[in-house]
Formats: sequence, structure tokens, C-alpha cells
Amino acid sequence: MDALASAISGKAKIAIGAVYEPSEHGGIARMQKAGLALVSLPFFLAHERELGLHARLVAVQKGRPALDRWALVAQKGRISSASSLAGFTILASTASEPAFVRGIVLGKLGVLPATAKLSTSAAVLSGLRHAADGSAVAVVLDGTQLAALASLPFKDKLEVATASDPLPAGIVATIDARLPGTAWTAIDAALRGLDARALDAVQLAGFQPIDPGALDAARHAFASAAP
Repeated sequence: MDALASAISGKAKIAIGAVYEPSEHGGIARMQKAGLALVSLPFFLAHERELGLHARLVAVQKGRPALDRWALVAQKGRISSASSLAGFTILASTASEPAFVRGIVLGKLGVLPATAKLSTSAAVLSGLRHAADGSAVAVVLDGTQLAALASLPFKDKLEVATASDPLPAGIVATIDARLPGTAWTAIDAALRGLDARALDAVQLAGFQPIDPGALDAARHAFASAAP
């Protein structure tokens, strides 16, 4: 993060500091004072209005497309509709944003039964192994995790039950009340002009313009599942 901040500062001629904050609560607290943030799509959708976030660019992960998918993976032949998930535990690193899981990842399956449980977990490999062994477990994977599925020795026991539409995985957002337009213009040019060395430090391929249609579709799907 320090290397990225230094590269942006050098190109934009603006002093920028960067802090990695893994927790949602910590991220909210920091963004109440910051003017610029790099956030996941689930975080952006959940806190866009609360924090006054303005989506500016898509952060493209290294080796992934600009618009990526989230998918639900379960034992092969186990899930044919939302009702098949009755009694299941759905593991997701994004389960703290249930509207994202319900509306965006699982939206095409239908409404989840009341007995399906969403559980926040980063133990993807363990969850996939339990699913392959026949446990009532399904796992939400992001694009990078989904691409790695083919490398698992038990991959033939698993399948994608449903997947989201292609959507931006990471978003550069400004908090406009604390970032003047002239400052963003310089930062925008700096982000788009970063070299591979700075990007490799944070496993990114680059920054691209937001696809308004894709983001609006994500907003609609998220809102449809929000309480």
C-alpha cells in the first residue's frame, strides 16, 4: 500500500497516504475522515449513501477481467433452485452484507428458504471440501477463487450452482465533500497512468472507467434484497 500511495503521490503531485483496513467497521471509521478509498463492491453498495461514496474507477485485479463474477459452488447435482438450499449453510466472506449474497450472487436462483443460513467465513478451501463430501454447505467465491477451483483435487465433485452477472469487483470511490474536484482530476490521471511495478505491489492490473450500466444493475439487485 505504501508503494501504491507513493506512486500516486508522485504522479498527482498530491501527498497521499494509504492504510489497509481489513474490517468493515474499521473501514467505515476511516472513511468518515478520508477523501478517497479503494473498496469492494459489497462494501460500496452497503455504504454508498451512508458515507457519501462516489464511484470513480474500477480497480481491475491482476489476471481478471474488468467485470468479474461471484458464484455459488456446491456439491455437483445438489442445487437446482433456491429451495434446494433449505437447511444449507452458505459460507461467504461477504455474508456480513446479506443483501449482496441474496440479491446479487443468488438472485437468479430465487428467494432463499428461511432455513438457509448465511455465515461469514474466509475458510474457502475447508468449506469447499465439506461441500464436496456431501455436507449441506455451499460456498460463495469471487472471480479469483472461482478461477482456482479447477486446481482442486476434488473439483469433479463440485459445480457452480449460480453466478452473478459480470460486475466491478473493486471500486475507487471519492467522498466528494472532502476531496476537491481539482484534486480528483490529478489523482484520476495518476491512477490510470500507474506502471506495472506500482500495480504489482497490490496485485492489480490497472484502473478503468466505471461501467454505469453494470454498477446500476448491481445497485438494483442489492436493493431488491435489502431489508
